[in-house]
Amino acid sequence: MSTHQVTTVIGLEVHVQLKTKTKLFCGCSTEFGAPPNTQVCPVCLGLPGALPVINEAAIDLAIRTGLAINCSIPEMTKWDRKQYFYPDLPKGYQISQFDLPICADGYLEIVDPADDESTRHIGIIRAHLEEDAGKSMHDEVAGKSDTRIDLNRCGTPLLEIVSQPDLRSPAEVREYLTQLKLILMHLNVSDCEMQEGSLRVDANVNLHIDTDGKKIATPIVEVKNMNSFRAVERALEYEIERQYIDWETDGLTIDDRAKTTRGWDDSKERTFIQREKEESADYRYFPDPDLLPIRIPAERIEQARLTLGELPQATIRRLQDQHGLKAYDANVIVNQGPALIGYFERVVEVSGDAKRSSSWIQQDVMRTLKEQDTSIDAFAVSSDQLGALLKKVSAGEIDNARARDVFAYLLEHDVSVDEAMKSLGIEKVDSSELDALCQELLDANPQVVADVQGGKVQAIGALIGQAKKKNPNANPGKVRETLLRLIQS
Repeated sequence: MSTHQVTTVIGLEVHVQLKTKTKLFCGCSTEFGAPPNTQVCPVCLGLPGALPVINEAAIDLAIRTGLAINCSIPEMTKWDRKQYFYPDLPKGYQISQFDLPICADGYLEIVDPADDESTRHIGIIRAHLEEDAGKSMHDEVAGKSDTRIDLNRCGTPLLEIVSQPDLRSPAEVREYLTQLKLILMHLNVSDCEMQEGSLRVDANVNLHIDTDGKKIATPIVEVKNMNSFRAVERALEYEIERQYIDWETDGLTIDDRAKTTRGWDDSKERTFIQREKEESADYRYFPDPDLLPIRIPAERIEQARLTLGELPQATIRRLQDQHGLKAYDANVIVNQGPALIGYFERVVEVSGDAKRSSSWIQQDVMRTLKEQDTSIDAFAVSSDQLGALLKKVSAGEIDNARARDVFAYLLEHDVSVDEAMKSLGIEKVDSSELDALCQELLDANPQVVADVQGGKVQAIGALIGQAKKKNPNANPGKVRETLLRLIQS
């Protein structure tokens, strides 16, 4: 980018919609996709006289998340009113948390994208609960129609996780978000669907530039409207370049310009100015008079800690140590969530072959899940069935090609592996039958024998194909092994 020494400084605000059945302060449903303005009541519409009631499930989910990201949980937390006007904020304020958040002073360890042998410690300032606003629906095609408001989302519980400005590159941001999402899904505290708005990311970014023997900072920009981790990464790459060019042009620093908010235009791949950013004083925070502070006994925190189970990074390390998986394979399996981790471990237990189980799950099982748009819990082939099938493959009773025929049959029929093999006419070929088949092929192909004896071992491949034609149940590996043994005997 330049001959100057430049350090990128990034902090993230991640808004997570918690997986509760009802909203944070009322009994309205949080289900996504309902017709506009059908999941509202006097409380979430902010009508006079309507009083909020705390959703205890949201408190529990926030505590569990805070513990998983190494936060401290205070003995008491409270609610504050954050004042601002938006058309989709009916009360004219948002119930949030200001100076006493429910989670604080945490951290997340991530793999350093620049060196996968080392880690980066990313501090987390706080994670606080707040209610969501509604949704403005603009005529973004013609730009002439009215803007409509859907208030179904009003009052949905959010946990805002605010990182320290410890991230130094867009690649680190993506890794941080990936690990955070993995924890959230593992704990089942959110479905993290960015397309549905249940995971939203705002990135604060500026540059620290060494010039003329001193360090200056460019004005801070908050980037919004990013609907995927890839979009976050690309938006930051663009913004870093834009800020440096602007500084070279106008020389403005953090002391010369207030913090601004910019949106991300994914189609044009650029950010655009939205507004000057408000500071905390602009929101006129004060304690919400309708809600009492919440006391959180130590017993409640410890009970929540007991529900965490093994967290994703610990599972990844265990799969590597216990089953000999490569880091990439362990990551892929763990990223699919607890249900698939359990499925994999049962397949390994039955088959006794972790490497083959990992390969089949990543290729055949995950591909089929995607094609059928289903979950592992509803998958037609049970872990016991797949484990039994792979045990036969490992024992040489059936080759991979025929095993995939059995797998396809099991997808359509609720039978055992043995019954599926019988229906498909797949039988184990005993050693005497295999010896006779291979000897017949060698007798009919003396030139192949001569080539192999002359050092051209690859010539044996032609006979393996012939063996499969004569007996589809013949295992290619066993055929090759038997052919070479007979030639050398």
